[in-house]
Amino acid sequence: MKKILLLALVFITVSFDQQRELPYQSGEWFKFRIHYGLVTAGYATLELKEENKFGKKVFHAIGNGYTTGMTKLFFKVKDNYESYFDKVTGKPYQFVREIDEGGYTKNQEGFFNQDKNTILVKDYKNNTSKTFSTPENIQDIVSTFYYLRNHPNVDKLKVGESIAVDMFFDDETYKFKLKFMGRESIDTKFGEAKALIFRPLVQSGRVFKEEESLTVWISDDDNKIPLRIKASLAVGSLKADLESFKGLSNPFYVKN
Repeated sequence: MKKILLLALVFITVSFDQQRELPYQSGEWFKFRIHYGLVTAGYATLELKEENKFGKKVFHAIGNGYTTGMTKLFFKVKDNYESYFDKVTGKPYQFVREIDEGGYTKNQEGFFNQDKNTILVKDYKNNTSKTFSTPENIQDIVSTFYYLRNHPNVDKLKVGESIAVDMFFDDETYKFKLKFMGRESIDTKFGEAKALIFRPLVQSGRVFKEEESLTVWISDDDNKIPLRIKASLAVGSLKADLESFKGLSNPFYVKN
């Protein structure tokens, strides 16, 4: 469940409208506290930079997740997810995945060829490489977050409608959907904020299960930043709340 939450952070944020201002910019940074009630289980951060790579300026997104305190003693998590994606089209060029989750490890890089609809995945742990065919406009797990934040219809959805995107993860392509559940105001560390409520859904399979009860709240403003993620468990729930941020493209309004 810890893994699902960390991935979901990355999911929350499908085509780019070049006439609009982007809801994010270089220098944007978030930190989330993952907790069971008052007990902190870990933290996750997400940072966006601008870099010169592939002969052009691109966005470089870096997501890290890690457990703390007693949770770290029982189940240590140290994850690093990265994506390099085009500043105009939002299409990814490369992803990085370095994880250690309770001893389960992966060390991979993926290189997209968006013209040929393929991706070359290099597995450094097993010293292998393999090329996979992908649909057009494929995204990786991190670029999906920014891709969806900039979707032109995110403010126009009716309750029950969804946004869909093809996402490559763990050597497979998944049809990821973000279902709109409604609007509400929620209490945050910064004050009362208006939020859009979504439920992430993916095709059920080896990695993801549609029955996972996961809910996401994002700011109902021009930033579309994740405010809260909740995973309902058999007993209680696991939450991730926005702890701190900086470098937003637009003002973040709250009611104190």
